[in-house]
Amino acid sequence: MDVKAVGAVVVTMVLWASAFVGIRYAGAHYEPGSLALGRLLVGAIALAAIAFAKGVKVPPRAAWPGIVGSGVFWFALYMVALNWGERHTDAGTAALIIGIGPILAAIIAGVVLKERLAARLVLGLAIAFGGAAAVGLSGGTGSSTTSGVLLCLVAAAGYAVGVVLQKPALAHASALQATTFGCVIGAVACLPFAGQLLDDVADAPASATISVVYLGLLPTALAFYTWAYALSRTTTGKLGATTYAVPAIVVLLSWLLLDEVPGLIAVLGGALCLVGVAVSRTKPARTRQERA
Repeated sequence: MDVKAVGAVVVTMVLWASAFVGIRYAGAHYEPGSLALGRLLVGAIALAAIAFAKGVKVPPRAAWPGIVGSGVFWFALYMVALNWGERHTDAGTAALIIGIGPILAAIIAGVVLKERLAARLVLGLAIAFGGAAAVGLSGGTGSSTTSGVLLCLVAAAGYAVGVVLQKPALAHASALQATTFGCVIGAVACLPFAGQLLDDVADAPASATISVVYLGLLPTALAFYTWAYALSRTTTGKLGATTYAVPAIVVLLSWLLLDEVPGLIAVLGGALCLVGVAVSRTKPARTRQERA
């Protein structure tokens, strides 16, 4: 990837990590569906305003299957299922199950998009998944319900399917087009939660509503755009592997912003996540020598 794409990945990972902090607070005052809808509405409005100002046109017909698919499966289904599932599972179980997402995405991309599953990518995914599991288990209480586990599985599958569907769409639409219209479709899919959102806005403290606005503007509008920008310049499997950097960043942000001092297992798990990401991004020595 070029420098701009690397920068886009860094922005995406940091903002998605910060989203977990915002969700933890806003989720205490907003129901799972209304939180997802509020976040998507804010993101859709912001993205639409930018797209209008830049004179962005409607994407070509060939891009729509991927845009609709990512909007329904990733923007909508993933967000609602994750918000809901985390209410019925402990942190460790949720981390283990959600951590399957990038692995599923790499496998599906290998089958559907014919992306090569290089040995280093597989090894990096395995190492990073172990780190993510360690981070999650370090804060787990051991209390989960069957419905919570199933919802987390749905979230992981929604992420994987949505990401794979978005990849071919980026061959026909720009990152801004794909993100804007995908976010709008996700918001439309979540409209059944509109009544609950109105009730939650009326009852929630202003600070919680501000958190929802933050989640919509940065972790949704900006971060999903930078993700799409990076995805248009690399494979689904490799970019998916970088999402394992998020648990490590969450540990750091929770320490800095919430005064949650991480335990040794969380620190080691975060380090393992970063090692896994690094392994997945490296190239074989033979390839580097051939380029030289």
